[in-house]
Amino acid sequence: MQKYTDKFIHFLRSEQGVSPHTLRAYSEDMREFILFIDKKPKDIDNLDIRGFLASLHRRKLKKTSISRKLATIRSFFKYLHREGYVKKNPAKLVSSPKLPKTLPNFLSVDDTFSLMDTPRGDTFIPTRDKAMLELLYSSGLRVSELTSLDVVDLDSKESVIRVKGKGRKERIVPIGSKAMEALQNYLPERISLKKKSSALFLNIRGGRLTQRSVRRILVNYSRMINLQGDLSPHTLRHTFATHLLHEGADLRSIQELLGHSSLSTTQKYTHVDIRHLSDVYDKAHPMAKKNK
Repeated sequence: MQKYTDKFIHFLRSEQGVSPHTLRAYSEDMREFILFIDKKPKDIDNLDIRGFLASLHRRKLKKTSISRKLATIRSFFKYLHREGYVKKNPAKLVSSPKLPKTLPNFLSVDDTFSLMDTPRGDTFIPTRDKAMLELLYSSGLRVSELTSLDVVDLDSKESVIRVKGKGRKERIVPIGSKAMEALQNYLPERISLKKKSSALFLNIRGGRLTQRSVRRILVNYSRMINLQGDLSPHTLRHTFATHLLHEGADLRSIQELLGHSSLSTTQKYTHVDIRHLSDVYDKAHPMAKKNK
């Protein structure tokens, strides 16, 4: 099994362009699966996979974690089947656990503006942090996309940035005026470090800023203004999409901006609060206007 797992991981890394974080998750999922099932891939059936999932359930793993591990196993057998190592994909016969429908967390407009204004100063750290936060909110980037940005990806003249998304897919994303202004303030400070790095966002030592560092920086600023809840870079991505939807952007446009391959992924942003629905109703419905 380990030989085929190594081939699978190599395929994900070299041909699919999967991020290091995702590769680690796939590798860990496969390691657990191999330890549970001591069989050759061609001898594994759907009952073996169900037994593995049952063991995860007995360990009281969350349904989301179990579902992710099943997705890994499906991808593994899909790869083996396509390459001719197995005759069929037994994981196709295994149903995913039903997941609770959860709405993505997002910030209000006021809280978002407060967060954007928290980094203060004109030295390297505050100008970098403000540019980073503004860009996350302005363009809806994943944290992995943000940290992989190079200086050459930024087109200041056109106010757009080239983003490397999942599966090595590239997209061009517009940058808002506030984010562009913050980037223009940061770039001279970046140059002042006099470090030879292609990365757009640097740490104080001149190396590429990591995803973990971005998360830590964001949490620190959120605590400074007493924001409630578990705030992460992905929260700003959710906020970006939600605010666009509230202001009338269509789902197809939001899908393109976020880099979603499927519209169904974007449809989770169709949630709106009752006050927003009431406002839309009052402004748009003929009888509401008449009653006013």
